Amino acid sequence: MKKEFFAENRKELGNFLKNDSIALFFSGNEIQHSPFSVDKNFYYLSGLNESGIALIITKRNDVVTETLFLKRSDPVMEKWIGKPLSEEEGKELSGIEKVAFVDELKQFAAGQLFKYDFKNIYLDLTRAEWDGKNTVAMDFALEIKEKYSFLKIKNIGKEIGRMRSLKKLDEIACLKDSIEITKNGIEMIMNKVKPDMNENELEAWFDYVLKKNQNTVHSFESIVAAGENATILHYHENSSMIKDGDLILLDVGAAKKQYCADISRTIPANGKFSERQKMIYNIVLNASNKVVESVKPGLPFVKLNEIAKEELAKGCLEIGLIKEEKELGEYYYHQVSHFLGLDAHDTGDRECVLEEGMVFTVEPGLYIAAEKIGIRIEDNVLVTKDSCEVLSKDIPKTVEEIESFFRVKNHE
Repeated sequence: MKKEFFAENRKELGNFLKNDSIALFFSGNEIQHSPFSVDKNFYYLSGLNESGIALIITKRNDVVTETLFLKRSDPVMEKWIGKPLSEEEGKELSGIEKVAFVDELKQFAAGQLFKYDFKNIYLDLTRAEWDGKNTVAMDFALEIKEKYSFLKIKNIGKEIGRMRSLKKLDEIACLKDSIEITKNGIEMIMNKVKPDMNENELEAWFDYVLKKNQNTVHSFESIVAAGENATILHYHENSSMIKDGDLILLDVGAAKKQYCADISRTIPANGKFSERQKMIYNIVLNASNKVVESVKPGLPFVKLNEIAKEELAKGCLEIGLIKEEKELGEYYYHQVSHFLGLDAHDTGDRECVLEEGMVFTVEPGLYIAAEKIGIRIEDNVLVTKDSCEVLSKDIPKTVEEIESFFRVKNHE
């Protein structure tokens, strides 16, 4: 991703800010013994993926200024964890010319507030859970409230979320790269799978493909669920033996340059669907196709799930799985779509109407525990000017495509 992309994001945000305002963003801190995950809004504005750094944007008289705060070099710590970003690297990656050190941030802010008549401070205060741990921004807001009570604290998170929900060309290219790696991982699993394997063996083959692609990580914890395990939506143990005749639900995703793929496919362990499995699978596939066909600008986002439920219920009624539409909830109990981007469950307003540039999943499913059948088909979809593009269209999806893959694999 080029620095011009991040500069354009900051410019758009600067246009949103009111005059006499400060906006402050933090990359986040490392959690001991856990991989560092940068705050995605910070990354969206800076292009930097380092813990413990910050960005201040100010606006006065319609003039926007940007200051990046990096960590100082520490020869002792460098022996343990390596060198922090240098000033030159920070400037080159972000396009921000003014650089200071993060231990100067509070004094810098105090100086700005003393020198100028700022009235607003914007922080990312978005919280998903009532009892969730405070972020650095939330703790900073408490200090601001105590020391500068005249400042009006505003939550900037929702505005950046709105910006992130409309993908630019560079972002779409990154998503396509992540989806291509995910495709390779799924096809690796399909090449290796056979009855009497363990689920975690298949997970390891997906991990192998990600490791082969430099700077690629998981979008989320992989799900490799065989048989009845596939009826558990958030099954993560991936530790059961795979039996002949099992269906295996794969819900996996690669993230390249922070952008996440999220793909589900359901495959037969022995390479061939039973007639019953095929029947259920095609109900889910039909729902997927109907939802995708409906996608276009102006359609309410919530309508996607209504279409999915209508098609799933129709199919389940035809085969006698349910007797009334209201019984569908026993076999389909999640939404058909979520937004996709820098997070696997990305920012976006579920009450919106679709706009060109939005990217989300389409993932209908049916989960029949009594028959040990769990099927989900998940694609990643981009809203275009008049309809949509299925970014994951090259990953085997129909019964015929999947069984054909296995026939070629087995040289039949």
